[in-house]
Amino acid sequence: MKVNVENIEINYICEGEGEDVLVLHGWGANINTVLSIVNLLKPYFKVYAIDLPGFGESEIPKEVFGSEDYARIVKKFLDIMEIKKTILIGHSFGGKLSIILGSEYPEIVDKIVLINSAGLIPKRGLKYYLKVYTFKILRFIYKSFFFWISDDEKMEKFYKKFGSTDYKEADGIMRKILVRVVNENLKPILKDIQSPTLLIWGDRDMATPLYMGKTMEKEIPDSGLVVLEGTGHYSYLDDFNRFAIILKAFLLN
Repeated sequence: MKVNVENIEINYICEGEGEDVLVLHGWGANINTVLSIVNLLKPYFKVYAIDLPGFGESEIPKEVFGSEDYARIVKKFLDIMEIKKTILIGHSFGGKLSIILGSEYPEIVDKIVLINSAGLIPKRGLKYYLKVYTFKILRFIYKSFFFWISDDEKMEKFYKKFGSTDYKEADGIMRKILVRVVNENLKPILKDIQSPTLLIWGDRDMATPLYMGKTMEKEIPDSGLVVLEGTGHYSYLDDFNRFAIILKAFLLN
């Protein structure tokens, strides 16, 4: 199904009956990556999932969005659906949006589940800065020596070869949006979340390492962290059976 939110066509699904639940996918993903969660909960709840702007079958934003803009779109989607109170379940970037919604609109959020959530600036040691320095040197070489290729073309070749996986897969305005959202730090607003919050994390997560989950548990007043051992950034898929038990225990009891 499609709905127009601020002149952006948003693709969404709705399954089941009961209390409202909204599931938000991560960066570079779409509804399909959270269908297992939708199917798990639809016997008990009315479950919505959306393709965030620029992903799946939803339209690309017409300007460079930050996470606040994405959260605003999600809030307006809830308004259009006439949802007054909801449970938020967010993976990675979807978790980041859930943090913003939980802190800015506590009156509409019943519970929150953050799965390997984004939202904190990573710890950056010497290895990181060496990588950045090397990246900049390589970029300078590309710009200076491949003079027979247009600037746009050679930079596209450069980023396709040396950029991060997310950066390689993004293009146009989505690449600019990615650069903006990865540099946002939500730590100051974690204390403003009033809803009971369950954090589920993989101990082998390399994208949003486990220490981020521990930091969020410390900063969010009514929260608890469950670690799924042996799982990575998609912990809910890596060990879905245990994830399902934990999620239903939190939401149904």
